[in-house]
Amino acid sequence: MEQLALEVREVEIRYRGLPVVQDVSIQVKKGGTVTILGANGAGKSALLRGIMGAQRIWKGKVMLEGREIQGLSTEQIVKLGLVYVPEERMLFGPLSVEDNLKLGAYLLDEENLVRENLEKVYGLFPKLRERKDQAASTLSGGEQQMLAIGRGLMSNPKVLMLDEPSLGLAPLLVTELFDTVRRLKTSGMTILLVEQNVKEALEIADYGYVLQAGRLVLEGTKDELISSDMVKKAYLGL
Repeated sequence: MEQLALEVREVEIRYRGLPVVQDVSIQVKKGGTVTILGANGAGKSALLRGIMGAQRIWKGKVMLEGREIQGLSTEQIVKLGLVYVPEERMLFGPLSVEDNLKLGAYLLDEENLVRENLEKVYGLFPKLRERKDQAASTLSGGEQQMLAIGRGLMSNPKVLMLDEPSLGLAPLLVTELFDTVRRLKTSGMTILLVEQNVKEALEIADYGYVLQAGRLVLEGTKDELISSDMVKKAYLGL
């Protein structure tokens, strides 16, 4: 039996007293890539924030490698190996690219490991090496997204959650971004991806879930979702 890296069981999340995520259950296998699809306001980002401890879970459980993590602080959850790259990126603009990356490794005690991880990130994103002394605020949108993902990788996550990584990027940069996610997948990284670029997301995912108004309405392998009439009409424009 394949080991589950992340499991969400019948989770409910509320915002100002109103449920924005209701009875949602998802599974991410170790080394797998899972995507969550849905329109704006479907509850995708709220679900990721709830998993990460940034939003209260009213009901249900979140399990990281079999351990319950709902109710823990975000810092505790990061220490256990779950990393969230938010849609807003949340970079430290005045700080250099390299300083932003090092902040992602603040939980690592070994300087050698930090340097090793820096080299891995620079290998994945050569542009960041070129810009390592520049302030993060001077980077292009695509470079800032690279930096946000790179910072997330600096702590050696067991599971990487990406929230709308292609948002606002030019088509060429979207292609580059998904090439990078593909390389992370090939390296064995476990990925949970929220993305409105449905075609690209489904091409890269092993399995997917569709959220509507906070509820799961469909799930399946990428082939099952691509061939679904609902996905074709609502998300692929077919």
